Amino acid sequence: MLNGAVSHSRAHTRSVRTPGPRTTLPGDLHPAKKRHLLPLLPGKAALRDPCGTIVKENSSPPKPMSGPSYTRELDSLAERSPGGATALLPPGVMRPFVLVTGLFFLWGIPNNLNDVLIRQFMKSFALSRFQAGLVQSAFYMGYFLLALPAGLLMKRKGYKVGFLTGLLLFAVGCFLFLPAANSGRYGFFLAALFVVASGLAFLESASNPFIAGLGPTATAAPRLNLAQAFNPVGAFLGVLAGTAFILSGIELTAEQTAAMRAAGTYAPYLHRETLRVVTPYLLLGALAAVWAVLIGLTRFPAFVQAREHTAEVAGNWRDLLGKPHFLFAVAAEFAYVGAQVGTWSYFIQYAQEYSHAPERVAGLLMTGTLGAFGLGRFSSAALMRRFDPARLMATYAVINVCLLGVGILHPGWTGLLAIFVTSFFMSLMFPTIFALGIRDLGPNTNVGGSVLVMSVVGGAVLTPIMGLAAEHAHATAIAYQVPLYGFVVVGAYAWYMTRYTAKQRMVSSFDL
Repeated sequence: MLNGAVSHSRAHTRSVRTPGPRTTLPGDLHPAKKRHLLPLLPGKAALRDPCGTIVKENSSPPKPMSGPSYTRELDSLAERSPGGATALLPPGVMRPFVLVTGLFFLWGIPNNLNDVLIRQFMKSFALSRFQAGLVQSAFYMGYFLLALPAGLLMKRKGYKVGFLTGLLLFAVGCFLFLPAANSGRYGFFLAALFVVASGLAFLESASNPFIAGLGPTATAAPRLNLAQAFNPVGAFLGVLAGTAFILSGIELTAEQTAAMRAAGTYAPYLHRETLRVVTPYLLLGALAAVWAVLIGLTRFPAFVQAREHTAEVAGNWRDLLGKPHFLFAVAAEFAYVGAQVGTWSYFIQYAQEYSHAPERVAGLLMTGTLGAFGLGRFSSAALMRRFDPARLMATYAVINVCLLGVGILHPGWTGLLAIFVTSFFMSLMFPTIFALGIRDLGPNTNVGGSVLVMSVVGGAVLTPIMGLAAEHAHATAIAYQVPLYGFVVVGAYAWYMTRYTAKQRMVSSFDL
């Protein structure tokens, strides 16, 4: 029986003497091996995959062992490269990793097309800032209402069913943009966006825990950050395409609008502006359908299926209520998504109001923020190989609070540049909060991940609040206090997790 911290010497963990035959620990096997022999109880042994998950036992099935210390130590030992560093991916998972990483790219497109839609719908439907902000409300309510059903479905049917259901809903919602444009009703567009977001709720509920669990726990945060790094690439292309194909660049003066009304040409003009949103979404729906075929033809690794079975028979969602770090993660994710969505949703408006940039120039600046966001994701994935993810996130949160303070107090090109740079530092927050939040959840990881995805409803709640604040103060800059407070919450969570991680390391132990 071993108790206490695991020795830093690998040689020390080579073997353990028990009353029975010699037991082998993962350090004895070559990293390329796909299974490892570990004991569960004296006299019993089990085959485990590279991530430490039980695949087969030579006796009666054991009670699931998913305690945080046990799982953490197994994962840290289970898959190491010859140089001793924990591997990002175990062997044989590259194909599913690439396909699921492609989903992060795919849903980044509609997520950030919303920022272009807000500006376009303000024009084509003559909406107020608050009314246009309902685009984000409809979108993120889809996440909120469908994320938990998605997690429960995957608990019973597995990740692949979740991926396919999400892609089907995603495609259908995109195709609904055509009848919505023909009807000329803003409410129809909101319904179509709700269906799109419902599909994305399934995709995010499946993709985030799937990537986090596709290897050792020690590399979950950098692995998820790497996959999430392709999300802003999709977002960048989405905003670029939206700026080119949705925003016409036509900005009518009050006199021109009155003249067109008198001539009876204003309504046809608005309809043409509305139709401009259709083509990008039809192409997006077709791409989602193709990706569903690719996912359907892909076989997932055996250890993923083993974990799905464990979650089905052993998970109890009530256990999540006893995980303070998880509950805090839900609040932090809510605050972060509200801050991110709000910052981007009113960025074009801020640029036009204080720097007097034309509509298309403001759209291109918005595209630049997504480039900064993508650069931040890739760089943070690399930095996390050397620095603690929670400490890095705490530092970035403090920087963003300061940058938004500049944007509020110094509206103009200085404030615009400060808000622009926040995208770089906010980039690591969603995947890092997610990876830290699902840590030590064991068989409840899927349901916990779904609850974290539900928390993106912060985008639906805080964005309209920003719109109301801007209308009340007659200044968009004042409304940026809302995301500032959101980053304060993220910083508090990051600080909490640095202490949580340090405490877990101090009490780290496992029994054989």
